[in-house]
Amino acid sequence: MTDPARKPHAKDPGPTITRRVDAPATAVWRVLSDGWSYATWVVGASRVRDVDPDWPAKGSRVHHSFGPWPLVIQDYTRVEHSVSGSELILKARGWPVGEARVHITIKDLGPDSSEVVITEDAVAGPGALIPAPLRHLIIGPRNKETLYRLALLAEGRHDESLRG
Repeated sequence: MTDPARKPHAKDPGPTITRRVDAPATAVWRVLSDGWSYATWVVGASRVRDVDPDWPAKGSRVHHSFGPWPLVIQDYTRVEHSVSGSELILKARGWPVGEARVHITIKDLGPDSSEVVITEDAVAGPGALIPAPLRHLIIGPRNKETLYRLALLAEGRHDESLRG
């Protein structure tokens, strides 16, 4: 579990993006726990082909595709660490581009709000050979959009649950 005394992303390489969500942490976690929604909130993922039944348990995978048709590439994302309701560390594969480590944390801010933080960087393959400042110019805005999409899903699902 993450030590609350330290900032959970302080040692992660790559740009860190933070977003306030108008839904509780449980609503955000429900989206993250729904592997079939992965392509809806992850920028660049085009579809989900399969989800391991124990997603998001450590070692489980979402089998996804990424890229524009007809250049769609099949690969997967694997959970490296999971703390139910608050933290997810993923190894996102996209060969031949490479692999990235993605660290997501959720902080509950009250009954109707939370804060989500994401840090990502390339860790293997040709993508990791791109100088960090250039990589981060792409990853930062991409993850800003990723958190925007994640927030929309969590907020929409939360609003629906309130309406009954």
